[in-house]
Amino acid sequence: MFNQAILVGYLGHDPELRHSSGGRAVTTFSLATSESWVKDGERVTQTEWHRLVAWGKLAEICCQWLRKGSLILVRGQITYRNWEKDGQKRTSTEVVIQEMKMIGPAPKDEPPEDVPF
Repeated sequence: MFNQAILVGYLGHDPELRHSSGGRAVTTFSLATSESWVKDGERVTQTEWHRLVAWGKLAEICCQWLRKGSLILVRGQITYRNWEKDGQKRTSTEVVIQEMKMIGPAPKDEPPEDVPF
């Protein structure tokens, strides 16, 4: 079986770093991907939003170097979470990323050469 997602898009907001109860770093952020086509002579663009989650060292790197509007490529696994809040069942689809590459302009402070993106 194979569960792999590869996405290229722009960050919708700055990554948010927090720590699990066990002390492991985790960051979440959204990624916008777009598709365009011509319909009835007019260009139509459809944007999809993806919720991304990174753990450990990758979470710290994402939080340090990525900002809203950053263009990145990610590879990860699609996961589904279910929980109940206020008596209502909720669900969330996330991509738990295993690899991230910055492919757009870097922030003013560029990462050191040895940062393992």
